[in-house]
Amino acid sequence: MTLSPLTAVSPVDGRYARHTEALRAHFSEQALMQARVRVEIAWLKALAEEPAIKEVPALGPDAAAFLDRIAGEFDTPDAERVKAIEATTNHDVKAIEYYIKERMAEHTGLAGQIEFVHFACTSEDINNLAYALMVREARDAVMLPVLRELSGALASLGHDLAGQAMLARTHGQPASPTTLGKELANVVARLDRQLAQLAGSTILGKINGAVGNFNAHVVTYPEVDWPALSARMIRGLGIEPNPYTTQIEPHDFLAELFHALTRLNTVLIDVSRDIWGYISAGYFRQRVVAGEVGSSTMPHKVNPIDFENAEGNLGLANALLDHLASKLPISRFQRDLTDSTVLRNIGVGFAWSLIAYRSFIRGLGKLDADPVRMQADLDANWEVLAEAVQTVMRRHGVEAPYEKLKGLTRGQRVSAERLREFIDGLEIPEDARARLRELTPASYIGLATELASQLRNRA
Repeated sequence: MTLSPLTAVSPVDGRYARHTEALRAHFSEQALMQARVRVEIAWLKALAEEPAIKEVPALGPDAAAFLDRIAGEFDTPDAERVKAIEATTNHDVKAIEYYIKERMAEHTGLAGQIEFVHFACTSEDINNLAYALMVREARDAVMLPVLRELSGALASLGHDLAGQAMLARTHGQPASPTTLGKELANVVARLDRQLAQLAGSTILGKINGAVGNFNAHVVTYPEVDWPALSARMIRGLGIEPNPYTTQIEPHDFLAELFHALTRLNTVLIDVSRDIWGYISAGYFRQRVVAGEVGSSTMPHKVNPIDFENAEGNLGLANALLDHLASKLPISRFQRDLTDSTVLRNIGVGFAWSLIAYRSFIRGLGKLDADPVRMQADLDANWEVLAEAVQTVMRRHGVEAPYEKLKGLTRGQRVSAERLREFIDGLEIPEDARARLRELTPASYIGLATELASQLRNRA
């Protein structure tokens, strides 16, 4: 069976392939191979820049450009050649080494340096830096732009609805009013905080040999400052060096990044459920898309499918990212291989997240607020003003204000007229009485409008 979006085992590369295509350049098998080639070439060039390593002379412009092309122009035929070599070696990183040596043999000026490819390296020296590159570049080029688009769309909607009063529902019950825009502003503030942590998460790497001590390096070239050379090379890749490792970089930074992503995804699960509830309550209407069907039997249905898909796929993403975060930092003694197969699934965790973000953004684009429905709920729940009345009573020394309002309102509906009769009987200053009489559920929103309006000015 030919592989296609219709025959793929995973929906990530099947049903949702159009949403995850951008991640192929970062997490496919070919992308991993190319990242490994980039690291191997960077190490060889770092050796050539060290004067004490006379056996690897400084590279001329033509030789350096040739090496750069090996990494920069790596394509599918090159990846197929690596797989052919791996069929013999049964070792994916050794196949990369042999592939680079094959290519270097094409350039007469590089013949003397061929045996310094993968010099003093363990496979993990190459792999950890390759994955660091892949994760950093996928985060920066794919995930963060989509997340900022999502946060911006929420912020824009929140700003537009900053003053749209609605009944709050603490514990699912009628509560002090808020505005729809302020509720979205709360989410944007949470998202922006997690976005900053995700964007600022440090990416670490190492290239220090079989057990992290530069053993073979020092024996071969004792005069070289290997920690300094290693750090220069790693920083040249845009990665921060981790000087204290075993054979593997311990992956703590990956756990930190994945936890930041899961926290962000959890915020989105929370708001997906709330928006679903607002749609169910009629506070949001969904625009009808021509040709779409909501139910196979009920023609009237317009289901909140985008938010349901987002919630489900965010759950899948978090399940995988949580496993990656808890498993990867654990390795027996100086190295075991349980991380190798697990690392290959980083892209799947990113993919389920990305699919969910796209669903969420698509859902936001279909929403229209229904002020009439929100006003009807507010008008039917005058008892939510009990908080305001009893708090003003406290200020003016009225005895047992909470208890008096509890008797009037708890578990029962109170009309505007009945509440105003109660207010008229209070022994409080006339200006306070007038202020309470003018209050309505729709106007009892505190600073919600101002707080939501500040979204436009967020950092």
